Amino acid sequence: MAQREQASGERMEALLEADEDLQHLMAGEWMRYRTSPALQELTWEAQSTCATINRIYYDDGVEARRLFHELVPGAGEGVDFRPPLSIDYGMRLVIGDRTFINADFLVIGGGSVVIGADCLIGPRCGIYTPNHALDIARRLEGWELPMPVVIGDNVWLGGSVTITPGVTIGDNSVIGAGSVVTKDIPANVIAVGNPCRPIRPVPES
Repeated sequence: MAQREQASGERMEALLEADEDLQHLMAGEWMRYRTSPALQELTWEAQSTCATINRIYYDDGVEARRLFHELVPGAGEGVDFRPPLSIDYGMRLVIGDRTFINADFLVIGGGSVVIGADCLIGPRCGIYTPNHALDIARRLEGWELPMPVVIGDNVWLGGSVTITPGVTIGDNSVIGAGSVVTKDIPANVIAVGNPCRPIRPVPES
């Protein structure tokens, strides 16, 4: 395991040194996926690992979980998930201890994503981190800006929740099924809708 992690780290250092767009991604700056060999290689490998995990999960759960933690080294103890899942930059994802992720989980775009401990992620939830350029010329050139998403501890996302770039959701909050979260949601609230908005506090008991 240690040798594999060392080799992976050395490879990432080599890719970073050679690819300016990967450097920009890691710095949270404007970058171009479509012109970056390193970004395309990393996402291809991550999606290939996801495909393997999804295929073998019920036949070899131990290996599927090992591959998941290799793909997402920032996943904590007791993280549980159900396939299928789709993650394009596992090294940009942190998941807290004991979080449960239901089927059809999608994280895309390369922005930093932090999910807290003890979260419940419902089926078909998607976290989108890239903002493409609005102006026509830069969008045609492929410019996009990865933006971070932060989900606090003990957050429950209902089924089919969509989280857009740059959003933070506070601890203990509940996001209703089908909601589209376009702005920050404070802690300790129930929030629903498109756009998602708080409607009442979370009950204390």
